[in-house]
Amino acid sequence: MQSIDSDLIEHMSNPNNYGRIDEPDTIGVGENPENGEKVIIYLKVDESGGKFIIEDIKFEAIACMTTVVAGSIITSEAKEIDLDMAEELVAVTLGMLESVPPEQAACSELVAVALKAAVDGYRGSIKSGKKETFIYKIEQSCSPELEHNMKKEEI
Repeated sequence: MQSIDSDLIEHMSNPNNYGRIDEPDTIGVGENPENGEKVIIYLKVDESGGKFIIEDIKFEAIACMTTVVAGSIITSEAKEIDLDMAEELVAVTLGMLESVPPEQAACSELVAVALKAAVDGYRGSIKSGKKETFIYKIEQSCSPELEHNMKKEEI
């Protein structure tokens, strides 16, 4: 039997940055159009010093545990970095997912696109002068048939 990494167990048991931010500067949403799963990312951005730094980040998920774990990991990486680096984090994450089967990539993609939506929403708000919320849909999809087949085999 393969052992599970203790950091992964910690993200499962006590996800980092889970919840809402009161009066966020921006909100981004990632959505799976096939099954309705969603990730919402809330950002507080510090504009001092000429850079836009993610001062605080929280997320909520209406999704599977794998998505919650991905949310915990990705938001931990995004905290206290500037928006340009957050976009690089999104690009690297999505790039890594290209070699993963689509049904496994969907969970992490959901979080990455929610972060991208939050960053784009914040930048859009700067240009328009009003808060904007972007919703991005993922391209991958979980495989409910696989989950259904696994349940049948367990019976």
